[in-house]
Amino acid sequence: MKPHLYLSLLPEALVASHLDPATFGAYLATGSRKRARGQAIFFRLSDDYSAAKLAELDVSPDLERGDTANPRHSAYLSIYRVLETTPLEALEALYLVTNDGRVLELSPADYFRVEGPRFHLYQEFAPITPRVVSTLGPRQFGKQITDPAQRVSVPTLVYAELDLQRLADDPEAENIDDLPYYNLEHLRDCLRELRTKVGKPTKTVIRYLQQDVLFRTLYRGFYVAKAGEGFRFFPFPDRETLETQHYPWWRSALSTWGA
Repeated sequence: MKPHLYLSLLPEALVASHLDPATFGAYLATGSRKRARGQAIFFRLSDDYSAAKLAELDVSPDLERGDTANPRHSAYLSIYRVLETTPLEALEALYLVTNDGRVLELSPADYFRVEGPRFHLYQEFAPITPRVVSTLGPRQFGKQITDPAQRVSVPTLVYAELDLQRLADDPEAENIDDLPYYNLEHLRDCLRELRTKVGKPTKTVIRYLQQDVLFRTLYRGFYVAKAGEGFRFFPFPDRETLETQHYPWWRSALSTWGA
């Protein structure tokens, strides 16, 4: 059986498994007995990098199970500084798993800048998990947070942009009640602070991730920024594509509770 290497983001970990991405994702979400429920997000690492890493760690292809007839579901190889030590080129695909085990694959694509909006809402996933608002676009935000010259920085960051609807241009906008975020008035206050404080590009909305992220609030996709201008983009499908090509996953995502 061929071993795969996965970089889990919830929590950050390097995991080896004989399971393919869809089966591994379902296993993370529901467990082997289908009694658990929990969202998962992980990268599949390239075959070349996986083979080299397993050799470096002296892990055999049977994942030290000693039983070649049954696949090993997961073997945790590292839980510390995994993201920052993984080359961006090794990130082959990103998988979003709903809490009932439905798996959506996102492939990397070229990033293109989109004009506007004025404000952005970002959820960080690893190695830190605050939710922040910012006046910086996705690429500029990643560049700043991974800049070692800044007072606070991280070597690498995985983050996603979330939908703000009309609040993206106006913190006072009305008729945004379908935004499912907890404490919308606090979100408005954070946006107002960015509007009034010149030179302040970011403001923390939530200090750490406490609940599942609602996949239906994702806007454009996921980003990976690395110190030294490294950057990768994993676009999220538009609503029509989700409804026509990924409906079981989308239906599951719509029924998920979170923040």
